Amino acid sequence: MWLEGLGGLRNAVRQELVGRQVDEQIAQRFPVGQRLRVLDVGMGQGTQALRLARAGHMVTGLEQDHGMLDVARAALAGEPAGIRDRVRLMEGDGRETGAHFLPGSFDVVLCHGVLMYVAEPDAMLAGLARMLAPGGLLSLLVRNGDALAMRPGLDGDWAGALSAFDSVDYTNRLGLDVRADRLAGLTSTLSGIGAPLHTWYGVRVFTDGTETAGQLPPEDELERLLAAEERAGRTDPYRGVAALLHLVGVRG
Repeated sequence: MWLEGLGGLRNAVRQELVGRQVDEQIAQRFPVGQRLRVLDVGMGQGTQALRLARAGHMVTGLEQDHGMLDVARAALAGEPAGIRDRVRLMEGDGRETGAHFLPGSFDVVLCHGVLMYVAEPDAMLAGLARMLAPGGLLSLLVRNGDALAMRPGLDGDWAGALSAFDSVDYTNRLGLDVRADRLAGLTSTLSGIGAPLHTWYGVRVFTDGTETAGQLPPEDELERLLAAEERAGRTDPYRGVAALLHLVGVRG
């Protein structure tokens, strides 16, 4: 099962659900079989970049972390030649896309799990929107600032839960001080940069706790888990308390 290579249940759920959601939005916006130009900013180990290349799209992966770039290159090396030819991996910072690409160069821009490391993301988001051709999709995956109290609260960390109500700053599982985003704030930002919000999903409503972090369950149970997560991620009020938000804007 390919999900077993994604480093535990939380990441497997994240990658699978986000992949399905990106596919859904592409199917709604573009003709079947159209080969899209995709930019994956902060691509990490390249899971989404490779998935889209396998679907026939031309993908550019931008990553500033040397270790992650090496992992992505190793994964790409194991793909057939036809898929390797559709992927370009580059070292670079997502805040400097204008130095690498011309405006309107891409049909889809992914920026997943990046904004929490950027103290002032508005300029970066504006730059990503400029990379899109008219009608292009901007896909953002962020930590949900409206639900920061959920994780410490479910862990019984009451002091952490109380402080999380009034802040978007938190310490992640890697011990890094990072920040979350609120839906209302990003909705306003997307409107201001010419890529207004089209739809949004919650990601990891049920599987963000430490008790579900490790080994994947048997395949039939995993499919039920994913079905429950997928439904919750598009259903109110559940999606509003998800650990992550997946927002999709459309370039006007």
